Amino acid sequence: MNTHQKKWLFMAPIGLVLVGAGLSMAIDAGAVKASGGNWFWYGTASLIVFNSGLCIFGTAIIEKVKSLK
Repeated sequence: MNTHQKKWLFMAPIGLVLVGAGLSMAIDAGAVKASGGNWFWYGTASLIVFNSGLCIFGTAIIEKVKSLK
């Protein structure tokens, strides 16, 4: 197993978990907004988590492609 494959195996699940967590947080922030609560910072944090997950998962895909060479 080469280093690119190890990076892929480490980063792909983390990226997927962060994407799911960010989406869940965004949905929850929407519910808080609908009920009239303070949602802005929670919604902002959810977008940060979601976009971080996309970046990490994208990097994992790059590592997977590099491992195929």
